[in-house]
Amino acid sequence: MIGALIAKSKVTSSYDLLNARDIKKFLANWHDECVWCYPGAVSVSGEFKGKTAVEEWFQNFLDHFQSIKLTPKSVCVNNMFDFVGSNIVTVNFDEELIDNDGNKFLFEGVSVITLKFGKATHAQDFFLSTDEEMRKAWGD
Repeated sequence: MIGALIAKSKVTSSYDLLNARDIKKFLANWHDECVWCYPGAVSVSGEFKGKTAVEEWFQNFLDHFQSIKLTPKSVCVNNMFDFVGSNIVTVNFDEELIDNDGNKFLFEGVSVITLKFGKATHAQDFFLSTDEEMRKAWGD
């Protein structure tokens, strides 16, 4: 149970860091050889390998949207007793974005995050939105 509390706390604080646009502290929670997968058929979709590529993706995200608000609604931990090995955390979240032209976008999604020793090794988002909605948000 302590493992679940630690994993939940670490993941929700990572969302807070991203909302605060603190990319350096946000990325401190990622392994050097991490993988980030962004869904859809938009210009920023794909698999990004290594901390540098992940940092570039998230910096582009912050540059594209003047305001981001990620709100975790529920956090589930696969192994609630493990806090030193690998674990999988899923987060159902709401996302409110305002692009640099002032357009507002609302999305709902799920993140699946694999943790090893408390750091993300693999993370993937799934959105409950259409590619058309995502293309509008990303200006594609």
